[in-house]
Amino acid sequence: MTPALEPLRRIAAYAVARDGDGRVLLVRASSRSGTPGVWSLPGGAVDHGEDPNHTVVRETAAETGLSVTVTGLQDVLADMRSMPHRGVTIHTDRLVYTVSVRGGNLIDRVGHPTDLARWHTLEEAEKLRLRPFTAAALGLSTASGDLRPEEAPVFPSFYAYEGPDGLHRAQRFAAYAIATDPYENLLLTRISDGYPGAGCWHLPGGGTDYGEQPGTALIRELVEETGQRGRLVSLLGVASHRDAASLGPEGYPIDWHGVRAFYQVVVDHPTEVTIHDVGGSTCEARWMPLKQVAELAHDQLTEVTADALRAARLI
Repeated sequence: MTPALEPLRRIAAYAVARDGDGRVLLVRASSRSGTPGVWSLPGGAVDHGEDPNHTVVRETAAETGLSVTVTGLQDVLADMRSMPHRGVTIHTDRLVYTVSVRGGNLIDRVGHPTDLARWHTLEEAEKLRLRPFTAAALGLSTASGDLRPEEAPVFPSFYAYEGPDGLHRAQRFAAYAIATDPYENLLLTRISDGYPGAGCWHLPGGGTDYGEQPGTALIRELVEETGQRGRLVSLLGVASHRDAASLGPEGYPIDWHGVRAFYQVVVDHPTEVTIHDVGGSTCEARWMPLKQVAELAHDQLTEVTADALRAARLI
């Protein structure tokens, strides 16, 4: 256990690229990184306000010399990694995209955190030292070289810090549910006064805890927020939204960047909806017939809700 290490959180996006022979593109960590010689998918941290789709294109070009186009979202997962040499433990929410290569040439990068980019067959990749998330994304089983804390450190669910312009900023990862029952109803929540989007219908869910997988967090949030027990069916997509000066209960403007994964969830045995967090951001929750949902005006829905409903083809 490493209790002295400072806990941090970040969001990152990665590319799964394959060539005409089925080989996968990997990059090697250099001696400047915390895991020299370990291979991973190309990608990196999502900058504040940046759409993860743009992150994965930008980072892949920088690390490999190749221009890529995003073709799909493969997975969303999270992990913790202790880095004693930097004095930190990092929780990373990782968005894994499939991409196609448009052009360019592989480059080597001397003096950077990654120094090589190479195509590997899965058989070759299985023999490499891989980051755990990379092995998981490729369906490979390799021994983890990451140092993990024995338990998740304490970290606030909301964390804002002063940006370079003096305005406080916050980047938050959250998971939300398109939750339906066997009777063609959708579970929706309404945002309380004093919160961004007040009065609008929203999806059940919320920010994930430090060290928590997004799917696990969503099922937990569903119970805590509405009293419903659901089962995860599939990942539908990811939405990114920036509000440059959001004003909420904190009482001061915040440059807010939210990255939200949304999932299809089925509640096989719906019960009476119960709001457990009385006085919080949710003032109402109900099962709404899908036909009525489709008739809601655009300004009655939060942006992430509209994005998710379109992805699920419900509006």
